[in-house]
Amino acid sequence: MSGPAATGRGAVTAEVVCLGESMVTFVPSRPGRLADVPSFGRAIGGAESNVACALAAAGHRAKWVSRVGADGFGDHLVDAVSAYGVDTSAVRRDPDRPTGIYFRTAADRATGTHEVAYYRAGSAASAMSPADLPHEELLGARILHLSGITAALSADCLSLLHALTEPRPGRPLISFDVNYRPHLWRGAAAGPQTLLDLARRADLVFVGDDEAEEAWGLRGADAIRAALPEPSVLVVKRGAEGATVFSRTRPAVSDTVTTVPALRVDVVAAVGAGDAFAAGFLSATLRDLPVRDRARHGHLMAAAVLTVPGDLTDPPSRAHADHLAALDDTAWGRLRLGPGWTAADRADITRSTAPQEVHPT
Repeated sequence: MSGPAATGRGAVTAEVVCLGESMVTFVPSRPGRLADVPSFGRAIGGAESNVACALAAAGHRAKWVSRVGADGFGDHLVDAVSAYGVDTSAVRRDPDRPTGIYFRTAADRATGTHEVAYYRAGSAASAMSPADLPHEELLGARILHLSGITAALSADCLSLLHALTEPRPGRPLISFDVNYRPHLWRGAAAGPQTLLDLARRADLVFVGDDEAEEAWGLRGADAIRAALPEPSVLVVKRGAEGATVFSRTRPAVSDTVTTVPALRVDVVAAVGAGDAFAAGFLSATLRDLPVRDRARHGHLMAAAVLTVPGDLTDPPSRAHADHLAALDDTAWGRLRLGPGWTAADRADITRSTAPQEVHPT
């Protein structure tokens, strides 16, 4: 890559490396159409950097690998991600291409009034390619986390994902979040098939049942598994219904199917929850927790983000999350999480009554 590496908190041996574009996000000062909003606050947004930040905040050694412009927005991104404790030493600066930015409305992304205006075409991250990335840093972690968003940015980015997911001895566990974004694939009819092919090369795949239906016309977790038989772990996210995890220890072994109900959450903003779920699941995977608890940690990390306005927040403490993840099924089903719940201590949780609510102290 052209340009020196960005300054991070110092290179360390990462447990998880997350590769992908992050952008500066402009969040409106009040609800309304983009045409009517008078001012915006500045934040950051990027699926893979969100995962890295959440993992670092949860106490893991996480590295974010990307490319940003040699501009003020690139400075802000690197500083903001590094502030979470993420190693950014492998982020490169491009003197010729800008850092991507986007604007969004305050409306929920699931509503018809939500607007997003992206300015990422020709961004520094879209120039990532197999020829100019530090492969030893990408392949030296326990987990390499990727997403389908990167595949849609450019032909070079797609070639990079093909190279990183190539079967080879000693490669890290490849985690792949499908993250189907139709607007990124506009004009590329092969987008859904490309994502399916990449997912089949991964070891751990996250996919929402809604995006599987939109991209591939598949309905139901069993149909998704039939289309994705290769990954040793397939996590089908079913929104408020929870998650279904197909897992096996060896290729010839039949799947174990684990369904984990979602939590009841007083949602503040439905942004960043998918990335948070992936971070929680990966955190528990690094700790070799049972599959049920991996999904529960995913739900808990997602609940932390759902109860704040932005894409990122501090997760619950590990002890707090472990306590909740270990609840029996009845107690888990009684949980209801509201804004500030991550600050509640264990005593507050154990004293609460059915339905069990966790709110700020």
